[in-house]
Amino acid sequence: MMADQQALTELAKRRGFFFGANEAYGGTAGFYTFGPEGAALKRNVESAWREQFTLRLGNEEIEAPTVMPEPVFEASGHLDGFDDMLIECAECGESHRADHLIEDAVADIEDAEALGVDRVEERIREHDLACPTCGADLAGEPVEDFNLMFETAIGPGAGQPGYLRPETAQGIFVEFPRLKEYARGQLPFGITQIGPAYRNEISPRRGIIRVREFTQAELEQFIDPEADEPPLDDVEDVEVTLYPVSEQHDDDGEYIETTIGEAVDDAIITSPWVAYFLGVAQGWYERVGVDMDRFRFRQHLSGERAHYAADCWDAESEIGGNWIEIAGFAYRGDYDLTKHGEHSEDRFTVFKRYDEPKTVERATVDPDMAALGPEFGGAAGDVADALQELAESDPDAFDGDEVTVEVSEASSDASGSRTQSSDDGETYTVDTEVANFSVEEQTENGEHITPHVVEPSFGVGRTVYTLLEHAYSEDEVDDETRTYLSLAPEIAPTDVAVFPLVSNDDALIDVASDLADELRAAGISVSYDDSGSIGRRYRRQDEVGTPFCVTVDQDGLEGDDETTVTVRERDSAAQLRLPVADLAAELEAIFDGDRAFADLQDRYDRVDTDVTTD
Repeated sequence: MMADQQALTELAKRRGFFFGANEAYGGTAGFYTFGPEGAALKRNVESAWREQFTLRLGNEEIEAPTVMPEPVFEASGHLDGFDDMLIECAECGESHRADHLIEDAVADIEDAEALGVDRVEERIREHDLACPTCGADLAGEPVEDFNLMFETAIGPGAGQPGYLRPETAQGIFVEFPRLKEYARGQLPFGITQIGPAYRNEISPRRGIIRVREFTQAELEQFIDPEADEPPLDDVEDVEVTLYPVSEQHDDDGEYIETTIGEAVDDAIITSPWVAYFLGVAQGWYERVGVDMDRFRFRQHLSGERAHYAADCWDAESEIGGNWIEIAGFAYRGDYDLTKHGEHSEDRFTVFKRYDEPKTVERATVDPDMAALGPEFGGAAGDVADALQELAESDPDAFDGDEVTVEVSEASSDASGSRTQSSDDGETYTVDTEVANFSVEEQTENGEHITPHVVEPSFGVGRTVYTLLEHAYSEDEVDDETRTYLSLAPEIAPTDVAVFPLVSNDDALIDVASDLADELRAAGISVSYDDSGSIGRRYRRQDEVGTPFCVTVDQDGLEGDDETTVTVRERDSAAQLRLPVADLAAELEAIFDGDRAFADLQDRYDRVDTDVTTD
C-alpha cells in the first residue's frame, strides 16, 4: 500500500524520524530536526553513498566550511543568477514561489521554472490564480527574481560579507589548487563531500522535500576532456528508464527503456561521463531500496539547464503521485575552474605532460617601457600585459605599423590622441616597433589545461523521504492490520531488536540484556525493549523498519543442549529458532549481503506463534 503524505508525516513524528524544528517557539518553516530513527537512517544513507561514490570509485573526501566569503560567489555566479521566481500578494503581503503556484494549478505543467519570468506571469493571468493564503487575485502582481542565498558577516560588526553555501560544490572548486597537488596533478581524479547547504526558499513545503537547510552528497570528477574516458564497460548493461527532452514536449511523450550502453550509442545521453554515473547511481538506488518502478532519469529542458551545463539529467522518484528530483548529474565543463581562476590569484589548471617534447612557435613581445611610460603613464604596465595577450591570441595584429589593445581596468587614465575611452575600458594605440613583436621557436614538455568537471549531486533528505515512502506497507498479520517499513537492512536505523518475552522474568531479562551487549560488541546496532506485550513491541519495530526481532523465551532456556532464541523477519513475520551461539554470525552474513533470511529456513526450525498486541 502506498503511503500518503499525512500518514507518513504522522509516522515520522510518532516514531522519531523527522519533525518540524523549534516547535516550542512556534516552529520555523523550512527547517526540520531528524529524530533518533531519522538521524540513524540518514547516517546510513550517507555511509552507503560514501561507500559507493568515494571508496568503490577510488575518490577522496573533504569537509569544507559552510560559510564562505563573498568573492567566492561572485566568481561562481551565485550572486547574480541563483534565483527563484517570487510573487507577493498585495492584500496580505505573503510571498509565494510563482512557478509552484502554476504547477499546483495546471495539471499539464510539471516544471514551470523552465518557462521563465514573462511566461509565468502570462500563465498566472491566463488561469486567474489567487493567493493561497488569502484568496486575493494575483493576476496583476509582478513576478521577480529572488536570490536564495543566506547572507552573513564574517567577523565583528559589519565584518567581511559572506554567505552560507548554497551547494557543497564550491567548497571543492575553491580548493582545487591544493587538491590537485594531493592527486599529484594526475587526471582524472574525484573529490566528494557530504554536508549541509542552505537556500532561503520562498515557500518551503512538502515536509523535508523542500527545505531551507539540507544535506548534499556530491562528487566532483575532474577530467581531461580530450583524453579521459569513463569505464562504460562496467555499466553498459545496466537497464534504465529515461525521459529525454524529445519526449517531454507533448502529452504523448513516452519513457525510453534501454541500457546505458545503448543510450550512449543512440546519442540519447550525449556525455559518456554522465551516462557512466547514471549507471552507477541506478545500481546504488536499487541497492538502498528505492522502488525502481517509481524511478526515472529525466533530462533537463533547455530553460531549466544551468548555462554552464552541456547536459544535465535528474534522478527522479515518484512521491504521492508527483515526481521529485533526488539527484542531478551535470557536465559542467570548465566553467567553475575558469571562473575561480579569473577571479583569484591562483592557478586552477593542471600541467599535462606530453609523451615527447614538442617544438612550437610562440608569438611574444618585449615592449620598450622607456617609450610606453611617457606615452601612457600609470597605464603602461597594463598596456604591456595587453600586448602579450594579443600576441598570443592574434599575432597577425602586429603586421601593420601600429597595434591597438584594450585595457578594461587601467592603473590610471592616459590622455592624448593615442588613447580612446569606450564602454569596455580604455583603448591604446602602440607603434609596432615599440612592442618589439617576434615569433620564437620553443621546446615544450607539456601545457597547462583547465580540467572539465562532471558532477553527480545527491539530495540526502529527499533520498531519505523517498526510501520511507517507498518502504511504507500495510498488511494483515495475526488477524491485525500492521504498518511496516520494508527498509533495506543496510540502511535501516536499527539492525536488530532484542526482547525478553515477558518483562517480569529475571532469567529472561538477564539473557536478553547479555545478548544485546554481545550483538553490539559484534558491530550490530541493537534496540532493547521490554515494555508492553510482545505483539506491541513487534509493531513498534515494524514501524521503524527494524529487519529482525530476537526474542528470548522460556523454551529457549530449557533446551537440553544449548540456549536458543526466536528470530522474526520483518517483512514476512516468519520466525525461526536459532542457537544463541550462531546468532551474531548469521545476522552479520545477512547484513553483509552474503546470505538471505530465506537461506536460514533450510537449516533452522520454523516457529508458529499467534501474536497479538493485547
